[in-house]
Amino acid sequence: MLPELELNHTLRLRKPHPCGSYEWKVTRLGADIGLECLGCQRRVMLTRRELKRRLKMILPKEGENG
Repeated sequence: MLPELELNHTLRLRKPHPCGSYEWKVTRLGADIGLECLGCQRRVMLTRRELKRRLKMILPKEGENG
């Protein structure tokens, strides 16, 4: 479902976190995906199905072309 997902990828979700940030960093991979809000550093766990539904885009890493 999310084969290109790796640790430390930055994701943009469809709805903002209550702190106002849309960006999250992947901190754990497995049956559940661990995310850390880049606005307030809150950590959450989402199932792969839930993350796929909420995901808007995977942001490119800094210094990466393309």
